[in-house]
Amino acid sequence: MTLEVNGRPMAVDTEGDTPLLWVLRDELGLTGTKYGCGLALCGACTVHLDGVATRCCVLPVEAAVGRKITTIEGLAPKDKPHTLQMLWIKHQVPQCGYCQSGMLMAAASLLAETPKPTDEQIDAAMTNICRCGTYPRVKAALQEARTLDLKKVPA
Repeated sequence: MTLEVNGRPMAVDTEGDTPLLWVLRDELGLTGTKYGCGLALCGACTVHLDGVATRCCVLPVEAAVGRKITTIEGLAPKDKPHTLQMLWIKHQVPQCGYCQSGMLMAAASLLAETPKPTDEQIDAAMTNICRCGTYPRVKAALQEARTLDLKKVPA
């Protein structure tokens, strides 16, 4: 089967019920997406599926065929970090960093749908689990993001 990952078609040879996470990590070498709980609860495995934050540790790969998959590697070019990545650095969000790719993908999906989210919308959308407790810093980064016109800021 062929998947569209980060804007490129990629052929994979796997069973259709294999979780997308393992196809991304083991077959395609895109290791930015992390395994956390394996139950789609913690959000470490969050990617975008047609632009919507999706937890892929329980999503069968066959459900992603014909859809646009974006991983943290595809959020922005390596030499030009996404505005959210710059805000993450500014607000010193990452601690151990393990959950941060999933957090960033959830945040990017939120801002794509709701460019100026309220605090309540941020709280409702950011359900990823962070063992280091970076939630106040994530919220501060998103509060600053809503003050920016992200269309004018280099993605």
